[in-house]
Amino acid sequence: MTQANISVTVRNLRNSTSILDIQGEINAFAEDELMNAYNQAVEGGAQNLILNFSELEYMNSSGIGLLVTMLIRVQRQKQQMMAYGLSDHYLQIFELTRLNEAIAIYPSEEEALAAVQIVA
Repeated sequence: MTQANISVTVRNLRNSTSILDIQGEINAFAEDELMNAYNQAVEGGAQNLILNFSELEYMNSSGIGLLVTMLIRVQRQKQQMMAYGLSDHYLQIFELTRLNEAIAIYPSEEEALAAVQIVA
């Protein structure tokens, strides 16, 4: 059985914001790690979830599906999901799949956090 090659660290910040630092690969085997990180963030009071993709090595269509699943949970809970650190390749994939219309994309952590301040 193939194991997940992903690590997600949750940083709970002020203003009900959590940053999920993603390292490695997002594929079918990443579900437990991603959902555990989501649950940890929500248990910490997060209403704003910021995904840090700066250490993302690989993401396939199953990984996109996991992000959609997480996005649905976020929307059902009236939370907000943002992202930063996407490479040009993955920015293009987000545009092609139209995920960029549901997940606000920022060039840096600072700009994502500034957007939270505006929205919050």
